Amino acid sequence: MSRAQLYDERVAEYYDLLPLSKDRRDVEFYLACARAADGRVLELGCGTGRVLIPIAAAGLEVVGLDLSEAMLAKCREKLRAQPAEAQRRARLLRGDMTDFNLGEAFALVIIPFRPFQHLLGVEQQLACLSSIARHLAPAGRLVLDVFQPDLRRLHDPVYQQETEEVPERTLPDGRRFRVTSRVLAFRRAEQINEVELIYHITSPDGRAERIVEPLTIRYFFRYELEHLLARAGFRVMEVFGDFDRSPLRDDSPEMIFVAEKTT
Repeated sequence: MSRAQLYDERVAEYYDLLPLSKDRRDVEFYLACARAADGRVLELGCGTGRVLIPIAAAGLEVVGLDLSEAMLAKCREKLRAQPAEAQRRARLLRGDMTDFNLGEAFALVIIPFRPFQHLLGVEQQLACLSSIARHLAPAGRLVLDVFQPDLRRLHDPVYQQETEEVPERTLPDGRRFRVTSRVLAFRRAEQINEVELIYHITSPDGRAERIVEPLTIRYFFRYELEHLLARAGFRVMEVFGDFDRSPLRDDSPEMIFVAEKTT
């Protein structure tokens, strides 16, 4: 087993404990989008099922695609705790969001919590959007979110210092757990930040473990992403600045795009 695979499995174990995912206020927003779509939903980058499982539990058919087998295994484990009807409404597939062919159409495709920002180049981004367009029914919609860039986080060396993301807490099995993060590099010419999430785990016997998850994040600006969607055959219908559907403003934390397939 490679070190990358080991990290992937361990990160999947702790993913649902992270406040940045556990406390994220987007589930009701995406659930409302799914209900309004009046048809089947495809979620790209479904991870551990944080959004997918509530959609299935609400009585809607949903397919989840993810590249990480460890994340999908965690999602399957959580699905087994759901009623049989919800389990039947959810289907999980391992695949690459830039190149997939499921042979079926969906009323809605969603990309919650920024998997699109792991696509670093324009070719990858357009390949993903083209794959989505092939899987959308006529007038089907795509909803995705990315963060609105905070310009300080794109250059200020203070963010290269390791800082606390999750204060130490005790897990049910007695282990102590905390998370720190830091920016390794600002690659402004490519609109990329190289980041590390660092998981610190201490066993009841005092044995300490440090797991480093490297992340390379591509950031977007509003009209860049609108033009990208237009190139792929989408028309932007709405842009929100947060999951309460407030308009995009200077201080909005998110950029949430609702786009309709035009061809």
